[in-house]
Amino acid sequence: MKDSTKYIGLDVSKDFIAVAIADEGRNNPRYFGQIPNNEESIRKLFKKLGEEECWLNVCYEAGPTGYGLYRFLTALGIECCVVAPSLIPTRAGDRIKTDRRDAIRLAQLYRAGELTPIYIPTEEDEALRDLVRAREVTKEDQLRARHHLAKFLLRHEVKAPSHLKKKWTKIYHKWLNTVKFDNSALEIVFQEYLHTLDEIEQHLERLERAIHTEAMRSEHAPVIEALQTLRGVKEITAVTLVVEVGTFKRFASARDFMGYTGLIPSEYSSGGSRYQGKITKTGNSHVRRVLVESAWSYRHKPNISGDIKKRQQGQDATVQRIAWKAQTRLHSKYARMAAKGKPHGKVIAAVARELAGFIWAIATSAEQRTSSSNKVA
Repeated sequence: MKDSTKYIGLDVSKDFIAVAIADEGRNNPRYFGQIPNNEESIRKLFKKLGEEECWLNVCYEAGPTGYGLYRFLTALGIECCVVAPSLIPTRAGDRIKTDRRDAIRLAQLYRAGELTPIYIPTEEDEALRDLVRAREVTKEDQLRARHHLAKFLLRHEVKAPSHLKKKWTKIYHKWLNTVKFDNSALEIVFQEYLHTLDEIEQHLERLERAIHTEAMRSEHAPVIEALQTLRGVKEITAVTLVVEVGTFKRFASARDFMGYTGLIPSEYSSGGSRYQGKITKTGNSHVRRVLVESAWSYRHKPNISGDIKKRQQGQDATVQRIAWKAQTRLHSKYARMAAKGKPHGKVIAAVARELAGFIWAIATSAEQRTSSSNKVA
């Protein structure tokens, strides 16, 4: 019978893993050593540690090495947890950081229950998430390429015709193709900027087609479609929310999900005084970004027509009711706060925070229906 537990902290890097062990009780954690970061060495380590009659609980920080180690240890039957680096308690005045100290500290805090585990996506979800994040990177490249081109035209006093009020539309692109420079060097620079932008936009189109295909064949397709009943939440936004969150059931309430987005205000209260500051910006930054982008849609009056009406066709009545309630409530909140003269940033953050609650309600409802239908099948 296994009658004790060993808490093992791993400081994982690309080539090596520092290992520390904290036994049950109050004994100081001990440094075990460093091993190469490969499957054979890891298997030998835990075979040796598992020879003793004790349970092994392993933890390491989330980082660029991904979840391969977690999946490998889980396959070996070893309990493993990946912890959030930003939520690891730190000591004031501690200015020494080494792999050895980090591993010992992880083992000590894991034994004390002071570490916060993160959600581990499935391999399929992680692949779709990488696809969505690849699109985010491409959008950043597109913005950078547009800035380069626009500033080049501005420097050389090339202005679009007065009827082209919006940039980067199809008509604007047609006008760009007609622009010519007398100087050959300037013409080369302009054509290269234009060609780079065209390549990035073609890349973006390929990624968006791939996201649509993979999303519709994934197990999350019903949730993705249900989220699109909300104003300002189209396919890319819905897919981003789903792949970053995984399952919305891991949040017990809408309030918990709001906290995860980092859109709740920070607070300092002492005695009779209470002060609320800027939003915490904890949790998932990708989720927070798409929520803020979607929140701008609620400055318009509630309306169901056009694209929103198409996206709501065939959806559950409960989901449609929540989506309409979101429109009316969030527009009212935006108008009320704007009328008080609140800064636009604060107004949008407040709307995005409440939008997160409606997203949680729709997603959990869709997940519940999907699980129920799977049980019946």
